Amino acid sequence: MKSSIIMYYVYVLKMSNDQIYIGSTKTLEKRIREHKAGRVFTTSKYLPIKPIYFECYLSDKDAYQREKMLKRYGSTWSHLRRRIKNSLEI
Repeated sequence: MKSSIIMYYVYVLKMSNDQIYIGSTKTLEKRIREHKAGRVFTTSKYLPIKPIYFECYLSDKDAYQREKMLKRYGSTWSHLRRRIKNSLEI
């Protein structure tokens, strides 16, 4: 029996207007390709986009909760922003 681990991701993109987009997905590489191809409404006007950070979780609920925390609470995003400061500047 073949066992496969499914991971869920929270990711951060930097858009061409220097705004940040935060999302979550089960298929990170596919989702990034969709963003880059302009198939995601929210980011399609701000191409090119650049992936700058991601986290992975075993639970989709954990990933979704983390995405909500980053979007909803400024202190959560501020803490992460300090950790990835150099990546945000690239």
